[in-house]
Amino acid sequence: MSLFEFTIPATIAKALRLPVNSPKRQQMRVLKKLLKRARYTEFGQAFRFSDILESRHPGKMFQQLVPTYDYNKIHRDWWNRTLEGTPDVCWPGKIKYFALSSGTSESASKHIPITQDLMRGNRIIMIKQLLSLRNYEDIPWASVGKGFLMLGGSTDLQKGPGYYAGDLSGITAKKAPFWFSPFYKPGKKIAREKDWNSKLEQIVQEAPNWDIGFVVGVPAWIQMCMEMIIERYKLNNIHEIWPNLHVFAHGGVAFEPYKKGFEKLLARPLAYVETYLASEGFIAYQDRQYAEGMKLVINEHLFLEFVPFDERNFDAEGNLAEKPEALMIHEVEEGRDYAILMSTTAGAWRYLIGDTIRFVNKERCEIIITGRTKHFLSLVGEHLSVDNMNKALQLVAEELNIVVPEFTVAGIPFGNFFAHHWYLGCDDLVDKAEVARKIDEKLCALNDDYAVERKSALKEVIVDVFPEKTFLDFMASKGKVGGQHKFPRVIKGKMLSDWQAFTGGNAS
Repeated sequence: MSLFEFTIPATIAKALRLPVNSPKRQQMRVLKKLLKRARYTEFGQAFRFSDILESRHPGKMFQQLVPTYDYNKIHRDWWNRTLEGTPDVCWPGKIKYFALSSGTSESASKHIPITQDLMRGNRIIMIKQLLSLRNYEDIPWASVGKGFLMLGGSTDLQKGPGYYAGDLSGITAKKAPFWFSPFYKPGKKIAREKDWNSKLEQIVQEAPNWDIGFVVGVPAWIQMCMEMIIERYKLNNIHEIWPNLHVFAHGGVAFEPYKKGFEKLLARPLAYVETYLASEGFIAYQDRQYAEGMKLVINEHLFLEFVPFDERNFDAEGNLAEKPEALMIHEVEEGRDYAILMSTTAGAWRYLIGDTIRFVNKERCEIIITGRTKHFLSLVGEHLSVDNMNKALQLVAEELNIVVPEFTVAGIPFGNFFAHHWYLGCDDLVDKAEVARKIDEKLCALNDDYAVERKSALKEVIVDVFPEKTFLDFMASKGKVGGQHKFPRVIKGKMLSDWQAFTGGNAS
């Protein structure tokens, strides 16, 4: 049975027709839709949504009247009351689901509101992404209708006072439409399992019974699952058990560090499709093969603003200024880093999601993720982004023919000056001093500020190497196990102290 033997409902089919007009007009249409739905909420009344709707320039008036929020601020001022069961606070009705999200560095879980409107918008974008696979070469269309292995959080959600909470992937799987059930793997029973190791073991046991064409998840955990299957059944590669596997949809972290190790598990190349699905909404997806970036979702359920990621708008810790410069989609430039503000169909308003992006094709609204607002290194003005780190390490790995799927970097004191301490997850034999020298060379070529500071206060680059499993074991020790969790690329504070205690200096 093929997934696409089903007829898409007429309402969804209508929604799938993209308006043929400018990104600005599409975003204004979305903003007005959001304001109309929320104008009688407490938030909408407080910030005069009705007046904004009557304005000749609703976008500008929206920016003037509505303040920006990070999680702590919006939770303190508004969302705490939705958790208590108060309806009509930031979005019409009572919020029944919350996605638990801790990002990659914070220990306390954030409760992100999830509404039926948000999930409906996310599902429409997922269908659009599936249909876009027709733009990819060498993907047999029938394979898209095989099994979908989605490695995510448990669908056995936590019960709160009047609400349920869990990973967005678990909520999404639990609320999946009935017509998707025959294709969804690992199926409802295994998906309910909360213990990650037990879930993986059950998936490995059932793997021979499934015909998988499409896998979805964070690269590290998908790779671990495939390695376990190959080892259990003494296979040469994963295609011996899943011959119709053609597509891997990934997100959350840059895939390049994993790609070389991942492809050792395959008999033939897969189509790699990047997605940008956050707890707050489905933000972007790759809609054509070999595209440099992902296409922003601008005509469905998200209104997006872009704050230039610079000293004017952010302090040294990555905190947003009180009145930042916020641009709309038609005002951005290619090649510049921005932080995203989101307004959504779940009652997030001008909400700082914490990621930084860069437009690589403004005409097509295509972006790449360059890092996090609080995950960058600038001890002395070197302004080193996660994107710089990924690129430098990728170049070094290719040059030395090694696989480095995990890494993190810490800024540390070094005498009276400073140093960068790189921790690499690599199962190959490497010369730490050579790797440190080459990383330094690549970063000097990629980043002029870094090159200048290496001649001044940034005195050293230190590299330690651990088995990849050390990184996964550390995440398990923190209770951050499963498809949602990623190792932070920049490590600091208590997380750094815990990491140093966990490794105990036992580098390879």
